[in-house]
Amino acid sequence: MSTHNSTVRRALLIAPVLAFVALFTLGAGGPAGAKPKPDQSPGPTIVLVHGDFADGSSWSSIIERLQDKGFNVVAPPNLLRGVATDAPYLASYLQSISGPIVLVAHSYGGFVTTNAATGNPNVKALVYIDGLMPDEGETAGELVERFGSCVDSNATNPVPFNGGVDLYLRWEASGTYPGFSECFANGVRPEDAAVLFAAQRPAAVAQFFEPSGSPAWKTIPSWSLIGTLDRVIPPALLEMMSSRAGADITRVRAGHLTLITRPAQVTKVILSAVDATT
Repeated sequence: MSTHNSTVRRALLIAPVLAFVALFTLGAGGPAGAKPKPDQSPGPTIVLVHGDFADGSSWSSIIERLQDKGFNVVAPPNLLRGVATDAPYLASYLQSISGPIVLVAHSYGGFVTTNAATGNPNVKALVYIDGLMPDEGETAGELVERFGSCVDSNATNPVPFNGGVDLYLRWEASGTYPGFSECFANGVRPEDAAVLFAAQRPAAVAQFFEPSGSPAWKTIPSWSLIGTLDRVIPPALLEMMSSRAGADITRVRAGHLTLITRPAQVTKVILSAVDATT
């Protein structure tokens, strides 16, 4: 086959791929293909960041409620590798969004957003749902150790890989660990807890020892929802972090997974942040 014919053949093969990429880029309406509804009024993009042992699907009930109100909502993956990796990744994602952002995080996701939002003028509000709100130099490990947590060395199955270690939560009780349903998923229906356990994403050990940088909550208004029955991040720790950040605090009688067990209340807090900053 001649050089000319080979070039033509490659062009014909590549053209459909380029066309698809162009269609995705121009028609997506935002990162991850999140397209606003046709009747959507201008407003912020609401970015939802999950925590450890979870993925973006943990926000499903919240996403449905916000989309029904016409908001552009995205739930990017949190890599769960440690703040030194996770925060720059999320910061780059946020940079791809034009216009105002309301940044919402659950659990360890709060550690990541506290760092990823720093210096981004588009982030107008930070919302923490049972979330870590570290100050500069603090680590996730020392915060939860200082106040106590049901997630301890008895709670996890370590899985070594390429010089690192991933942690998965155990289902059964062990030592001081009361078990997945009574620790991480207290208040969740047993059948739903079983699904969450089966689909959990691991947390890298590194994330518990890497220190926070300059916190975004020092310059960006913040809101905090606290589950008063949380056994993963104790309410006393959530209260301390929320108070020093000057956050608008809401309390609900629920465990750690309020985004699953109390979606209406979580949505209400997010909307309060939207209303106050737009």
